[in-house]
Amino acid sequence: MTFQRFLKVKLIQLFFHTAFWSAVLIFYSYFFSIGNTSFENAFSFSLFLMPTTIATTYVSVYKLIPDYLITKRYLRFAIYSSYTLVISAYLVMASVFFSLIYLSGFEYSEMNPATKNIILVLGAVYLIVFVISAFKLLQYNLKQTQRTKALETKILEAQLKLKEQELNYLKMQIHPHFLFNTLNTMYGFALQKSESTPEMILKLSNLLDYLLYQVDKPKVALAEEINHIKDYIGLEQMRFNDTLNVSFEVKNCSKDISIAPMLFLPFVENSFKHGAIKDGKLQVFLEINCEDERIHFYIENTRQKQESSSKGIGLENIKKRLEMLYKNRYTLDIKENEYSFKVALNLDLHD
Repeated sequence: MTFQRFLKVKLIQLFFHTAFWSAVLIFYSYFFSIGNTSFENAFSFSLFLMPTTIATTYVSVYKLIPDYLITKRYLRFAIYSSYTLVISAYLVMASVFFSLIYLSGFEYSEMNPATKNIILVLGAVYLIVFVISAFKLLQYNLKQTQRTKALETKILEAQLKLKEQELNYLKMQIHPHFLFNTLNTMYGFALQKSESTPEMILKLSNLLDYLLYQVDKPKVALAEEINHIKDYIGLEQMRFNDTLNVSFEVKNCSKDISIAPMLFLPFVENSFKHGAIKDGKLQVFLEINCEDERIHFYIENTRQKQESSSKGIGLENIKKRLEMLYKNRYTLDIKENEYSFKVALNLDLHD
């Protein structure tokens, strides 16, 4: 804040404070002139009472409340408030004594009727102190609420950015893994100079488009994920030739259903990567069934008895993505035995 701006703010504060205490002085003057024809005496008494009222108010709003009440130092707040009360009461008594000496010439009967009642005078002073303190306390509470909300918003934004970075990191891990497998397949076809190479390149092109551009979207159509699963299966069928037997069924899935991208494809990729030919065939059974805003995904593949139990980085990443994107809205059951590997994923699409 520049000096000019600081000076401007302070001048505005001074103006409002002066205007407010002038209004309090006028209130006191009319209040203490009740029952007395001399407004001048009531004004003089009020003028002498103003320093006590101002001092007590400022001690309350700028010292007692922020330093002890807001900071929850209640014992010190009670002690110093008691000191303030005693000292201010003493000063009010001095004001009454001033009224008796200088304004009434030690004639009690000549005193302003309102100033004779010490309880009334104390009540007038502490009424102002209480009202201003309550208002200031409300301001402190509102500011604290705003600071708390701002802090919560910053924390939430930081958490969202962290989650987004983590999710992007997981996607980046999936990309090289997926590309490595598909490019290996394409390389094999190129060596064989197969006539199926153009078709394979087209399927791979579709997969790359999905992988590089569509995967950054928060959601894609389930039909789009299914089509790319079919492209991937088509690539693997070209690679395995007669040694692959794939069954892929899709039931009751409408075009309106959307899911996070690359959600099912890593499971399919994992089946081919870790699957093994048994009795001359690699068997892969895949089913996607949709029922009432729920998706049931199931995949099973054959494996050899000596196959390692490692599920690979792809499955670990997909578990993390599921936890981030569908927390408390999914179940994932992975079972394996000596001859098969099974994955059952149930998704609840209700937000």
